[in-house]
Amino acid sequence: MDDYKKTTLKNGLRIITLPVKGIETIASLVLVGTGSKYETKDINGVSHFLEHMFFKGTKKRPTKLAISETLDKVGGDFNAFTSQEFTGYWAKTDADHFDLALDWVSDIFLNSKIPADEIQKEKRVILEEINMYLDNPIRHVADLWIGLLYGDQPAGWRVLGTKEAIKGISRSQFIKYLKGHYSSKNTVVVVAGKISHDSALKAVKKCFETINTGDVVDKVTVEEKQSKPEVLIHYKETDQTHLLLGVRSYDMFHPDKYILGLLGTILGGYMSSRLFMSIREEQGLAYYISTGVDSNTDTGVLVTRAGVDNTKAEKAVISIIKEYSKMADQKISASELKKAKDYTRGSTLIGMESSNEQASFVGFQELLTGEILTLEQKFAKIKKVTVNDIQRVAKDIFKPSKLNLALIGPFKDKAKFEKLLSI
Repeated sequence: MDDYKKTTLKNGLRIITLPVKGIETIASLVLVGTGSKYETKDINGVSHFLEHMFFKGTKKRPTKLAISETLDKVGGDFNAFTSQEFTGYWAKTDADHFDLALDWVSDIFLNSKIPADEIQKEKRVILEEINMYLDNPIRHVADLWIGLLYGDQPAGWRVLGTKEAIKGISRSQFIKYLKGHYSSKNTVVVVAGKISHDSALKAVKKCFETINTGDVVDKVTVEEKQSKPEVLIHYKETDQTHLLLGVRSYDMFHPDKYILGLLGTILGGYMSSRLFMSIREEQGLAYYISTGVDSNTDTGVLVTRAGVDNTKAEKAVISIIKEYSKMADQKISASELKKAKDYTRGSTLIGMESSNEQASFVGFQELLTGEILTLEQKFAKIKKVTVNDIQRVAKDIFKPSKLNLALIGPFKDKAKFEKLLSI
């Protein structure tokens, strides 16, 4: 990981090359700094929709079949993704087909035709994607959660958008969005795997020489307002209650983010975590339960996700909050902190065994923070965390004014859950 090199071209395009020893693959990743937080309400969902349209054809590969079978023919892997703050496109092949993979990913990124007839077809596809998630309580409750926290502003909107907005998006709006949000100034290209710096850099420069160099539209500032615990109940006849319960916390620039990460791990990051043992193993309230930290450039939360028996929903909420309170009221042991640190290091290293994960590791840091820390630099920061740090952060975030609960289940009485939210 120490071997990466970053090159910034005169047009602002950032290129990161990362040789990885001992593997025979190369991952080519293109990240652009735009997503649903950059949208307006009338085109909510356009970032994700545009990602889909990049697979509909270019001048060089004019059909959907030509796009998909280019890498299928060589056993390559490829996909794309959209979030609130970034969109990404990637291709991974054996080292012998690197030139093909880079040409493919640059082609869809730079030369997609966005054909009008395909827009109409894809609208139906995305509407069904929205329906699929609405029918999936585990996914739907996550969208309700961000809506509860941030309300009617881009940070609170769904990445997939609304059905109304998707139906109304026109080709001209796609072209306008593409021009204002896809540029050399907010794009990072990462190549990782069995490469040399010089040859990879030369190849990227050639493939991306026609990239748009215009200025980009920035996202609006997120407004966070909360003075008391908040609850959102979505009534649905389900066999299980699905909930997200957590607190507002820190964005990715906060100096205590590594402490927060360990706190989340201790609470619900692994099968011997406090919440897993209490909620699942000891009380038998849930099959799945986990706690994690979601940190963006301007927002952050610590949140517990769980699916519980409908008759045990209130008990589960009480039990989760009890564990939150313990973290603030009592210092953890040195051995428990060490376990969380060792777990974080070990699981991170295991996750870094592929070229695409290494590309993502450096690429996302560069795109979102403008600074790349090596694994060892991150581990050094984690190593410094003390038991006093854990309790200090727990006291800071576990407060009634930061507590939120989003829930899907057969409930109509919001008040009974509001009474439970006390730390």
